[in-house]
Amino acid sequence: MSSTIEPWVRAILRCPVTRAELVDGVGPAGEPELHSTDPERPLAYPVRDGIPVLLESDARPL
Repeated sequence: MSSTIEPWVRAILRCPVTRAELVDGVGPAGEPELHSTDPERPLAYPVRDGIPVLLESDARPL
């Protein structure tokens, strides 16, 4: 997953809800996700076709 996102873009991505840093993760079915590092409200955002979908409505709690 991280190889499909340019490093300079990866460095500036933040959770749109909490502004926490996003790190690479894997969803329950093995799909790529970005995980928020916010300790109080961790969220997971899907990555579809190599594109992070940073919409609160598409996020799931971790």
